[in-house]
Amino acid sequence: MIQVNQLLLIIVTIALLFLALGGVGAYFALQVLNNRKVRDAERKAESLVSEAKEKKQQLLLEATEEAVKARAAIESEYRERRAELQRIEKRMTQKEETLERKLDGVERREASIAHKEKELDDLRVEIKSARDRQLEQLEKVSGMSTGEAKQLLFEAVEKEIQGEASRRLHEWETKLKEEADERAQQVLSSVIQRCATDVVAEVSVSVVPLPSEEMKGRLIGREGRNIRALEQATGVDLIVDDTPETVTLSSFDGVRREIARLALTKLMVDGRIHPARIEELVAKAKAEVESTIRTEGEQAAYKTGVQGLHPELIKLIGRLKYRSSYGQNVLMHSIEVAHISGMIAAELGADIRLAKKAGLLHDVGKAVDHEVEGPHARIGADIVKQWEKSPEISQAVGEHHGEAPSTSILGFIVSAADAISGSRPGARRESVEQYVKRLEAVESVAKAFSGVAKAFAIQAGREVRIMVKPEDIDDLGAMRLARDVVKRLEETLEYPGQIKVTVIRETRAVDYAK
Repeated sequence: MIQVNQLLLIIVTIALLFLALGGVGAYFALQVLNNRKVRDAERKAESLVSEAKEKKQQLLLEATEEAVKARAAIESEYRERRAELQRIEKRMTQKEETLERKLDGVERREASIAHKEKELDDLRVEIKSARDRQLEQLEKVSGMSTGEAKQLLFEAVEKEIQGEASRRLHEWETKLKEEADERAQQVLSSVIQRCATDVVAEVSVSVVPLPSEEMKGRLIGREGRNIRALEQATGVDLIVDDTPETVTLSSFDGVRREIARLALTKLMVDGRIHPARIEELVAKAKAEVESTIRTEGEQAAYKTGVQGLHPELIKLIGRLKYRSSYGQNVLMHSIEVAHISGMIAAELGADIRLAKKAGLLHDVGKAVDHEVEGPHARIGADIVKQWEKSPEISQAVGEHHGEAPSTSILGFIVSAADAISGSRPGARRESVEQYVKRLEAVESVAKAFSGVAKAFAIQAGREVRIMVKPEDIDDLGAMRLARDVVKRLEETLEYPGQIKVTVIRETRAVDYAK
C-alpha cells in the first residue's frame, strides 16, 4: 500500500514537474511570439513611417511645384495687366493730346464763324436795304402795293394749281371708273345671268269675292255692327259699296289684311255672322297666319341655304311675305337678294355664307318699321345685332342703303344685290306723282348751281343732262360741276340704282348774211 502511494506520489510529482516545464516552455514560446509580433509591428511601423515620409516629400514637392506655377501665372498676368494699363494710359495720353488739338481747332472755327456771322449780318442789312429800295421803285413803277402784288400772284398761282389739279383728278377718276366699271360689269353680268326669278308685284288692298249681294248686307249687319266689329278686331278698312259681289280690304299692314281675308272667308263659309263669332274666327285666323309666317320664314331660310337663324328672326322673315315695297313682295325680294349676294361673293372670293345671310336679313327691319321709328336699315341692323350676334352681318344690313359713314365689302355686296333685284324690269313700280316729284327733285338739285342754264332729267330719272353757260364755266369747271352735282344728289336724294350726270358746255357763233 505504501508503495502504491509512493508510486502515485512519484507520478503526481512527475506530472507536476512536466506541467511546470510545459508552463515554462509555453511562457518562453509566448515571449518568443510576442517578441516576433513586436518586431513585425516595429517593421510595419517603420515601413508606414517611411511611406508617410515619402508621401509627405512627394506632396511637398507637388505643392511646391503648384505654388511655383501659380506664382508664375500670377506674375505673368500681372505683367500683362501692367502692360495693358500702360497701353491704356498711353492711348489716354494720346487722346488728351488729340482733344486738346481739336479743342484748339474748334475755338479757331468758332472765332471764324463768329466773324462770318458778323459779315452775314452786315450783308443782310445791306440786302434788306437794297430790297426796300427795289420795292419802293417797283411800287412807283407798277402803281401797286406789295400786298396787292402778292394777292395778284397768289390768285394766278391758285388758278393754275386748281386747273392742273382738276385735270389730273379727272384723269385719275376716269381711269379708276373705267377699271371699276369693267370689273363690276364682269361680276354683275355673270351674277345676273345665273339669277332667274319671277316678277312679283303686290298692292295694299285685297279683294274677297262674295257669293251674293245678300251676303254683303249680312256682313254689314244691323246698323253696321258686324262690319264695325270686324274692322275693330282686325284693324282693316272694309269697303263694301264700290264693286258688286266683292268686298275690298284696305290696309298697309299686310299681316292684318291677311287675317281679315281669312276671317271673312271663314265667316262666309260658316254663315253665322255676329260680333262674337267674328272675334272667334279672327282669333283662329291670327293663329293660322302666325303658323304661316313661321313656315314661310323656315322655307326662305331653307331656299337660301341659311342655317342657324334665331326663331325670332325666322318669324320676322316670314312677316315679310305680307310686306311690299314699290309693289315688290319683300320676302321674294329678300330671297332673291340672298341668292345674288352669294353669287357676287363667290365672284369676289368673299364669304358666301355670310353674304347669303346678310342678303336674306337686309330688309328684316321692314317687318317692324311701322312699329319702330327710324329707317329700316338701321332698325334691321339693331334687330340682327340683338338676335344674330354677328357684327359683320349687322354692319352690312345697316350699310346696304349707304346711310352708314363707311361701308364694308359685305355691305357693298348686299347693296349691289339689292339694287339688282329692285331695278329689274317690272320688279317695282312707282306712282305718277312720285315719279314726277323725283324727276323735279333731280332737276332742282342741278339748277341750284351757279352757271347752269338748263337741266333735264331723262331715262326715267336715271340721267340728268346739264347745259352750262360757256362764258361762266370753262372745261375744267364743267368737270368740277359734274362731281359737285353727284355729291349733292347723293347727300339729298334717295333713289334706286344710280343717276348719271352729264354736263354739256358748247360755244356757238351765229351770224346772218343779208
